[in-house]
Amino acid sequence: MEEVVPTLGTGPLLLIAVAAVAVLLVLVMKFKLHAFVALVLVSLLTALATGIPTAEVIDTLLAGFGSTLASVALLVGLGAMIGKLLEVTGGATVLADTLIGRFGEKRAPLALGVASLLFGFPIFFDAGFVVFLPIIFSVARQFGGSVLLYALPSAGAFAVMHAFVPPHPGPVGAGDILGANIGLLVVVGLVIGLPTWYIASYLFSKWAGHRFPLPVPDAFATGGGPAERLPGGTLDDTHGDAGGTGGATPAGGGVDVATRGPARTAPRFGTVLALLLLPLVLILFNTGLNTLGTAGVVDGDATWVAALRLIGQTPVALLITVLVAAVVLSRERFSKGEIEELLNSSLGPVCAIILITGAGGMFGGVLRASGIGAALADSLEGLGLPVIVAAFVVATCLRVAQGSATVALLTTAALIAPAVSASNLSELDVALVVIAIACGATVLSHVNDSGFWLVGRFLKMDVATTLRTWTVMETLIGVVGFAIAALLSLVV
Repeated sequence: MEEVVPTLGTGPLLLIAVAAVAVLLVLVMKFKLHAFVALVLVSLLTALATGIPTAEVIDTLLAGFGSTLASVALLVGLGAMIGKLLEVTGGATVLADTLIGRFGEKRAPLALGVASLLFGFPIFFDAGFVVFLPIIFSVARQFGGSVLLYALPSAGAFAVMHAFVPPHPGPVGAGDILGANIGLLVVVGLVIGLPTWYIASYLFSKWAGHRFPLPVPDAFATGGGPAERLPGGTLDDTHGDAGGTGGATPAGGGVDVATRGPARTAPRFGTVLALLLLPLVLILFNTGLNTLGTAGVVDGDATWVAALRLIGQTPVALLITVLVAAVVLSRERFSKGEIEELLNSSLGPVCAIILITGAGGMFGGVLRASGIGAALADSLEGLGLPVIVAAFVVATCLRVAQGSATVALLTTAALIAPAVSASNLSELDVALVVIAIACGATVLSHVNDSGFWLVGRFLKMDVATTLRTWTVMETLIGVVGFAIAALLSLVV
């Protein structure tokens, strides 16, 4: 779709952009309109207000929507399938129990955090945290101390993975809008996310655990323990996502881990770890060979290099992992029909978030076609504000205003995309800008964020305590992550 020659000047275009964002916030916050519907409506109104010819409006909307869905739907859908298979087969319990056994009692919070980081690669924030809650509470009762000492490293790990690392919809959607290399974004997200989690979540939890001596809640206090009691049902929202979306939902979708007989043993720790690391290793084939080809170490045109790079493309890597997981985890545990049912049940909860992400791409397409993006890029250049800083600031403002991390990520990416394009940034710099947006969309989680209430409710904290713990930790994650991204953009 060719860009329409703008008929309005920079000032009017920027005013329309401000008005569009304001209308979007009002629709989502005041009128509680579903984020998908709100984004489509605002995209249509913005296209008309900026003078895009009426005959080209629908084509412009569909071009932005379709191009985003082309990558987002594949990654999010395949990631949800991997998460569902590992979750229902008891992979989370095996992962956590083994790591706690190896790390020891004193490092149990660290072990829970590491397990959550691994499990958080394919599974969404809310589903992952709820699946881990019985494990967290059991460990807290066994070793003693404030429940925050054990819960915050896990919650922070899921939050970091959800915001920073594909195949989660926020970074995938923002990366697609900005034209980022998704495989490289996975690597950059992990490189920044892991130290960010350690500093902002694990170290903070050690202080918060002593500062706020909260008892273990009564939830999941009865029954056989975490390996036997996985929570069922789905939640209304994923972390910071408007519109009642879900991730790979907690166990309870037709195949119950708790009812396994002797033939349905949980997978081994090595199997779970291998399945979680498999897509990362495959993705490294692509990013690593790209780097080696650029440096002249390998022949980038060689057949074997091209084959490995294809396998390392993120959609192919996730597809291979789904197939391997379905085969490995079905052995002596589930029939082929049950595996098909599990994979099918994993897709329903992610449909809403896929549509929201596509609508964010639609909004971005309108901003590009109308000339608003170019006008904003010129304004930022005039202010002398680096793109990575502008990305963080805009995302922070949107996050604080309306609470949804996904809306903040997608809207900021759409607004900042022309500035990224005009700056001729390298693939690494574009990935760092995506992380900066994710950091801004993470900070200052408060009462308009579903994640705020999810964590506070399950840990039985009042609003004031949730603000002092969860909100502070989320803000630290955003600030520390942005500081690392900004530093890398200066030195790499």
